[in-house]
Amino acid sequence: MLTSLQQTTREFPRVYSLKKAFVSLLLIVLAVSSVAAYSILPAQAKTVTSNSKFNQNGNILITDQFNNRVIEIAPDGSIVWQFGNGPGDTSAKAIVGTNDAERVGSLTLMSGTGIPPGATTNCKSGCVDNRVLLVDQSGNIIWQYGTFGVTGFGFNQLNTPVQNTFLPGGNILITDQGNERIIEVRQSDKAIVWQYGQNTVVGIGPNQLNNPNAAELLANGHILISDENNNRAIEVTHTTPSTIVATFTARGTVSGVAFASRLANGDTLITDSNNARIVEVNSHDKVVSQYFTNTRPGSNPTPLPTRAVRLTNGNTLISDQFNDQVIEINPSNVIVASYGIINSPGYSPNTAVQMNAPYSAYVIGDYTGITPPF
Repeated sequence: MLTSLQQTTREFPRVYSLKKAFVSLLLIVLAVSSVAAYSILPAQAKTVTSNSKFNQNGNILITDQFNNRVIEIAPDGSIVWQFGNGPGDTSAKAIVGTNDAERVGSLTLMSGTGIPPGATTNCKSGCVDNRVLLVDQSGNIIWQYGTFGVTGFGFNQLNTPVQNTFLPGGNILITDQGNERIIEVRQSDKAIVWQYGQNTVVGIGPNQLNNPNAAELLANGHILISDENNNRAIEVTHTTPSTIVATFTARGTVSGVAFASRLANGDTLITDSNNARIVEVNSHDKVVSQYFTNTRPGSNPTPLPTRAVRLTNGNTLISDQFNDQVIEINPSNVIVASYGIINSPGYSPNTAVQMNAPYSAYVIGDYTGITPPF
């Protein structure tokens, strides 16, 4: 049985399904360049930057959730860039309880999910963020959707945004978990141009979700949604209205779908959070392979992994949330790299020796499961 803290905090993840770069590089370059037209917001969080190592292929971008920061680490675990001042800073100049971050050129798109009550000592009653931010290398917020500390579903409002995806053309796909919806937001005027799910309505019927945790654009133009508390990943058309064209449940065995992505071979990789399992299913929803993160010595019995991404080398990168680690396993399910101390939350200012419930992790330059190369 899960603790109340784990039940609350597990409801936050994401990945971008890439099977191939299906969009023009030019479109994305134009979209990223257009961000410069927006005015820079007030002074931001302190950043740590190693200019010679920033944004290098092979580095890993990690959302260090309850340390209130996004970190980019080199393969040796050293931090070469970060946004956020650490666990004590829950101000609008930083980011609170981040669940997802992806690199967009030299910019970083990240979600300020917030911290539930009891998750950290300085947020006993919870700390709200409710923003999706686009941040430059110097730590300036150059675009945001959502208002810090405000919860709602009106214009420029979110409720527990857990994941974000930068789309071709520059729109932002946001998993607005507390509002039970996936929204596509236009950067220029912050208008919602597409939505799946009804505002604050929990359900499993047409156009209904239950605690969605991620949404990715597939190469075929569809959207793959991790419908967490409905225990399924659904593939829907990117149209209005939308139609469900496929459902994945590992034949009814998954519980808490925190993340899903489409692999190059057509299979779907699912983070089966409540079962501490990463499972790959084929187009017929049959299990092809699986890995359990709670069978290692010293593991938390319910680590609630939140993200798994298949890398181009065939390995899988896993955010093993309450084991406080990011691990990389090979096709034989052998761990070949790990960051953080298993089941030991902590804060390390200059390295990833200790983290606190890392929620997402992506290898820069290895965009299987995230966004097309820039």
